[in-house]
Amino acid sequence: KITENAKKSLASLKRQNPRFEPTLAIIQALNDDLIQEVNKNFAKEVGLHVIHICLPEGSSKDEIVGEILRLNEDPNVQGLALDLPENLYSSKVLNAVKPEKDVDGLSDVNLGRLVRGDDSDSLVPPAASAVMGLLEDLGGKTVLLVGVSGVVGAALQCMLQKEGAATVSCRWTSPQLQTKLHHADVVVIGSTKPDDVPVSWIKPGTTVISCSRDLLSEKHNYGQQNTHTAENTVGSLAAAVRMQNMVKNMERWIQSQQYRKWNLHCLKLQPLSPVPSDIEISRAQSPKAVDVLAKEIGLLTDEIEIYGQTKAKVRLSLLERLKDQPDGKYVLVAGITPTPLGEGKSTVTIGLVQALTAHLNINSFACLRQPSQGPTFGVKGGAAGGGYAQVIPMEEFNLHLTGDIHAITAANNLLAAAIDARILHENTQSDKALYNRLVPVVNGRRGFSPIQLARLRRLGINKTDPATLTEEEISKFARLDIDPSTITWQRVVDTNDRFLRKITVGQANTEKGFVRQAQFDIAVASEIMAILALSTSLQDMKERLGKMVVANDKKGDPVTAEDLGVTGALAVLMKDAIKPTLMQTLEGTPVFVHAGPFANIAHGNSSVLADKIALKLVGEEGFVVTEAGFGADIGMEKFFNIKCRASGLVPSAVVLVATVRALKMHGGGPNVTAGAPLKKEYTEENLQMVADGCCNLQKQIQITQLFGVPVVVALNIFKTDSPAEIDLVCKIAKQSGAFDAVPCDHWSAGGRGAVKLAQAVEKAANQKNSFKYLYSLELPIVEKIRMIAQKVYGAQDIELSPAAQSQVDRYTRQGFGNLPICMAKTHLSLSHQPERKGVPTGFILPISDVRASIGAGFIYPLVGTMSTMPGLPTRPCFYDIDLDPITEQVKGLF
Repeated sequence: KITENAKKSLASLKRQNPRFEPTLAIIQALNDDLIQEVNKNFAKEVGLHVIHICLPEGSSKDEIVGEILRLNEDPNVQGLALDLPENLYSSKVLNAVKPEKDVDGLSDVNLGRLVRGDDSDSLVPPAASAVMGLLEDLGGKTVLLVGVSGVVGAALQCMLQKEGAATVSCRWTSPQLQTKLHHADVVVIGSTKPDDVPVSWIKPGTTVISCSRDLLSEKHNYGQQNTHTAENTVGSLAAAVRMQNMVKNMERWIQSQQYRKWNLHCLKLQPLSPVPSDIEISRAQSPKAVDVLAKEIGLLTDEIEIYGQTKAKVRLSLLERLKDQPDGKYVLVAGITPTPLGEGKSTVTIGLVQALTAHLNINSFACLRQPSQGPTFGVKGGAAGGGYAQVIPMEEFNLHLTGDIHAITAANNLLAAAIDARILHENTQSDKALYNRLVPVVNGRRGFSPIQLARLRRLGINKTDPATLTEEEISKFARLDIDPSTITWQRVVDTNDRFLRKITVGQANTEKGFVRQAQFDIAVASEIMAILALSTSLQDMKERLGKMVVANDKKGDPVTAEDLGVTGALAVLMKDAIKPTLMQTLEGTPVFVHAGPFANIAHGNSSVLADKIALKLVGEEGFVVTEAGFGADIGMEKFFNIKCRASGLVPSAVVLVATVRALKMHGGGPNVTAGAPLKKEYTEENLQMVADGCCNLQKQIQITQLFGVPVVVALNIFKTDSPAEIDLVCKIAKQSGAFDAVPCDHWSAGGRGAVKLAQAVEKAANQKNSFKYLYSLELPIVEKIRMIAQKVYGAQDIELSPAAQSQVDRYTRQGFGNLPICMAKTHLSLSHQPERKGVPTGFILPISDVRASIGAGFIYPLVGTMSTMPGLPTRPCFYDIDLDPITEQVKGLF
């Protein structure tokens, strides 16, 4: 009956979850084929997959625990049972089994639940359950447990007492054993009866049940006239109950995989006035342990990889687990054309999610880019938000984090080294020598690697034996014939280093005269960073890495990373970087930090994967707030036309960040320079200057409306802003088509200062949405560029340099014409000229060059003079950054 019920329950689970393959692992340290055979037979009948890990007799407790810990972490094993000698059933061994995998119910956690009466959460140990299954009408009877100890004994006593039986427990060596046996109605034996205890001590008519662990393999004689015995029956029942417990575990496991409501404990803020420095605020708050945060938002233990106390990688397996969970609302934070100081998009993003979750009790996730070391030590400083709206710990956020940028640097430079090395080897070897080295003899055999076989197939050579290639096929396979003048792949470093903008490589005598001009880009400008941000899975990332075009060959055909045979190695270097990093805000709400492409020279958005995972975790009524770099003309346009195309996600609303300071700049105010004090025009009320500058705000609202998404203006207020200036901006914004316009003081007050913004965003996100892309991918490259220039920037037309036109023609010929466009343009103006503020018109947008990121999946035109390597100012931020050697605290970050 037990087996049949378990079989039906498991069949039902499998119908609901067709890909479900439950696996029970049994660790056995007994040379007993009978126990193994019984378990296999019952498992087969129920429909379970069982694997036996047979350890040698005499295995130590440490060896057993080591095997348990390995199986605890195996995601393919859902249940774990133990068949061990009696002396190995110690607390150390039993409690090593994860409670959620403990099929035999032997851990302290399970026993505690059983004793408390938590029947829904506890499992009855199979031997105890089997004994209880053989007993009836226990009320008023005396049950003696002889040699029944440990978890099984405790479980039996608990269950017998619930049935109204009086329980007595003793050892075989107890002086009162004969008396107790004589008075017992039921005797349960847990270990082999010594020979010096006669069977005659057991009174006639007593029910005797043996639940000894060796009952399947040894025969005992406890029987006498009128005495009922049950030995092997218990063994079979226990094996059946073990399988039943495994099925119960599976029901719980499946339930645990479902979406769970958040049980988030938010952290309290006590804002000070005046507002301290960002790092002082960060240090004053005690963040939750990241595993606690992960549990609160419904992440499972095996879905996070912890880095220290406050950050963790989240595994992509979560997307498969929650694939049927509806997405939450998807909100983008963009901005007007900023001053060089930035207008606080990250701060607004954090303030908004703090308001939604900590103050309005709505699940929300912030998704941010990882800051580059270049700006952190250069002029801009960190990017963790600011004031009482920031990610903590801010020094960990701004420095190294979980090493993703280092992984990108390593992968990028490995590919750069492979390019130059391949050219050198092809220049200095014959076809035969080159081929013999590319396909060497290993252990007496030659064979192509999988990536080489893929190259052969692309070349139309359908052979797998290296010895069968003709001379022509060998040459075709071995020579990439890279044209050095067409190499577009550069080395990278995550530091602002202007003197690497143009370099010469190959100066050493060992390079045999192969000298060429090259350059370094900043690491976050690497195409690999863009790929990380746009990938939708590990397989997608690997395919994109392989498609990266690094140069052309001498026939004008593209040469890819796949051709160089380096794709697998790049994927290995990036295997951990593809997982988003979980952190928290000052108020303890969750944040994903992942990827960090620059917005003026790349697409400037955090990762698709972070957004997708967050949208599942927040639930259908929750919000994911992500940020696009710089103004709506750059980051937002790329978010819609590139990122949304890659992800398939549809935005619910846009938050457009503005400041009175930036509006005054657009209204004719003097230059704003990073590091220099603001001129009095920015600290004194000037309504006319604000009104004049609102033209830029109006233009950015119009750009948002091109995509059919409702927009809420968030006015990030400063203490120098007057009430009249604030009211004027909000009035003009609403008149210009914004769904709402809200002043926010989250910087000084935390989430409480952005509650009105959160309420406006919630309303806007529930409006009818008519999202659309700006252009069709089928349009020619030049037409797509022109459409962005005219409709978004307000240009009269575009003008391509001869070099740019030549590249457009080449990419079109190579089949890359149907990719979206990623404009590389200054962020300080709607035009290509940083000094032109407000809303420039009538200008011709010059396209100096056009490049292609085929792996990332976009064409990027360079507008005017764009540098892919920033430089350090006269006084960089690093002057203020220091380390206390006693406390190891970082100083000077902001």
